[in-house]
Amino acid sequence: MRTNSLIGAVVATAATALLCTAVPSAAAPVNDPACTAPAGPYQRQLEKHLGRPVDGRQSTDDCRAIRTFQTAHGRPRADGFADLGTYRTVLVVEAAPDPNAAGRCPVATTRVTCVDMDRQLLWVQKGKGVVFGPVPIRTGRDAQETRPGWHSIYWRDRDHVSTIYDNAPMPYSQFFDGGQALHGHPGDLYDGGGSAGCVNLTVADAAKLWDLLAEDDRVYVWGVKPGTAD
Repeated sequence: MRTNSLIGAVVATAATALLCTAVPSAAAPVNDPACTAPAGPYQRQLEKHLGRPVDGRQSTDDCRAIRTFQTAHGRPRADGFADLGTYRTVLVVEAAPDPNAAGRCPVATTRVTCVDMDRQLLWVQKGKGVVFGPVPIRTGRDAQETRPGWHSIYWRDRDHVSTIYDNAPMPYSQFFDGGQALHGHPGDLYDGGGSAGCVNLTVADAAKLWDLLAEDDRVYVWGVKPGTAD
């Protein structure tokens, strides 16, 4: 009997020891630095997309949700501030399942590069299938708007440098209308109020588009860039 009692005591002691070592591990604090960014200019849009209360006021939970979204989508700013770049990323994410759901870009049997100035998005479709994008873009500012309508790519220059705007680099340029081109924009795609009429893409997206398109491919542009006159 003493032997059985001794064995039972040893087993109970071992079980208690296991529980004691497991509890601190499960309750270890998660590395979650404080999120202190103030409300941004696109606060309500981010709150709506992320399923947060839409009140335009930044809470700690709002900040963390925005920061998580920024990190997940590789935004260079990942501090929970609802800036323009983060909002443009939201538009890409929301459009991705079917960027032409509204039917604004004409469907053709050949490739069509669709430039949606309302949402500042670009994609390429063939028939009803999307073969590239959607990706964020930057179109022309006031008095230098990107020209709407049908166009065709008439000249391509992979390493183009502007002869008009202080030798500005325009990598992967694909010109579609009177000097306006689809091309990469080194640096921040969202700096300034808009392009000088070209359709700016990130350099990485412009390189992929370069590999896909060819001269005589069609480009269709519509809408109005936010912040410009109709």
